[in-house]
Amino acid sequence: MAPVSGSGTARPTASLRLHAYETLKSRIIDLDLAPGQRLVERDVAAELGVSRVPLREALHMLEAEGLVVVVPRQGAMVAAFTPDDIRALFEVRESVEVLAARLAAERRSDSDLARMRTLLVEAQVALDAGDDAATAAANAGFHRAVLDACGNPLLQSMMGPLQARVQWLFHLTKRRDTREQREEHAGILDAIDARDGERAAQLYLAHIAEGLEPTLAMSGSWASEAFDPVEVTRSRNRVAAGPTR
Repeated sequence: MAPVSGSGTARPTASLRLHAYETLKSRIIDLDLAPGQRLVERDVAAELGVSRVPLREALHMLEAEGLVVVVPRQGAMVAAFTPDDIRALFEVRESVEVLAARLAAERRSDSDLARMRTLLVEAQVALDAGDDAATAAANAGFHRAVLDACGNPLLQSMMGPLQARVQWLFHLTKRRDTREQREEHAGILDAIDARDGERAAQLYLAHIAEGLEPTLAMSGSWASEAFDPVEVTRSRNRVAAGPTR
């Protein structure tokens, strides 16, 4: 890994914290770190080139987003989606994201539409190339673009802490029928473009609801009915932040 500072001058703690946070978040969402995997502070800090103080701060930031579980005085692990976690997330999305779609149709700007169209193109290019990870990223980006277009800061702040888990879920289920998802996104975009809030909300609700059962069916390879963070973080197996795929 490249040195933390290219100039030989120590980075401020805030910069180191952000470096650790962004690197670990990316590796969790991209599945380089598996759900339920132990994160050993000493190993992860050494690999990222930071001390334990900014690393711990980064882990608590990730915990607030639901990506990490921290056990006081013992350690941390990548969070593990359970089937109940999946259902709970979908229930929230069916309320918050559907409202965002309705508002986006009423309030979207031309730049919002351009961003959504760009993401649809990116999804199509990734589909044609057989790049599941890039397709998942573009599909997750489309959902974020709809939220950003809703023009309601309170709604955006409510959904904010869940965005990382939504992104993560798209990557965990990247082998779903992504071509169908892309077509559903195109229909939603048409409704938003036409400023048809009711149609946009209906299509968005159907889009989310139809994804629940396939997600639960695919979750057998990475979800767990139950896990004990205390036992996981007590394990002697040391796993750093490198790829596990």
